[in-house]
Amino acid sequence: MFTGLSAFPLTPMSESGIDEQAYARLVARLASAGVDSIGALGSTGSYAYLSREQRARAARIAVEAAEETPVIVGIGALRTSQVLALAEDAQKAGASAVLLAPMTYQPLTEDEVFGLYEDVTRELSVPLCVYDNPNTTHVHFTDELHARIAGLPQVAAIKIPPVPDEAAAAKERVQALRALVPDAVSIGVSGDWTAATGLTAGCGAWYSVVGGLFPRTALALTRAAQSGDAERATALSDRLQPLWELFRHHGSLRVISGAASHLGLASETNLPLPLRGLAPDARDRLVTVLDGLNLDASS
Repeated sequence: MFTGLSAFPLTPMSESGIDEQAYARLVARLASAGVDSIGALGSTGSYAYLSREQRARAARIAVEAAEETPVIVGIGALRTSQVLALAEDAQKAGASAVLLAPMTYQPLTEDEVFGLYEDVTRELSVPLCVYDNPNTTHVHFTDELHARIAGLPQVAAIKIPPVPDEAAAAKERVQALRALVPDAVSIGVSGDWTAATGLTAGCGAWYSVVGGLFPRTALALTRAAQSGDAERATALSDRLQPLWELFRHHGSLRVISGAASHLGLASETNLPLPLRGLAPDARDRLVTVLDGLNLDASS
């Protein structure tokens, strides 16, 4: 489950709630494409903007639409009691695993971060992936903290931030963490523009934003890397550089939101306020990029 392509779909929504039909269709597309797992309610899924009831409903929809494909459900929240409740809901929905980012308003100490995972894993019956996403959570994991958490029961995977662009530096980064955590704990990369580098540097999984909308494109890159064809994986990633540039400049969530609406896979307005979609000039650029890369609803 914590290998290959883990595709993270958008959760289309309005101020009145989740667009359940659009969400189910997005998840079903991923399962049909053959992704290795589906990451429901990650950052691309806007989990932090939803109520407990909405998140429980989204988890149930994702598990049902995914059929046999494993679903990893995000359970991050500000308070431990809320995380525990969300974990219970995810497990009741049939999630194969959970994904936990340490959300915070007050800065957390390393002991507080460790305590969160200790308290949650004590109650879990499914595996947990540690969600290391400092740009969103502002929590910065040291390798030593990862090692402490990786020793807890039910911790099965770590999602790390983007690796360095240079192959040797990326390999050194992955090997440094690999030396500290148990072999049974998977290390996966995020930051789509570094996926090819991360996978060929030793990461076992790619937690992918682009895979949540263009699963076949992401699978081709993933399978090339898994087969040891670093040259092809790099070439496939390089081809997507115009899209990666948009991700880095505007944020991957806004770009994927705009792409989903352009392709008719979500409504024009699909993000929770105060988040807004791309400005008109950026939207025009996105359409040009998608057309130039031949990225459509079948990609």
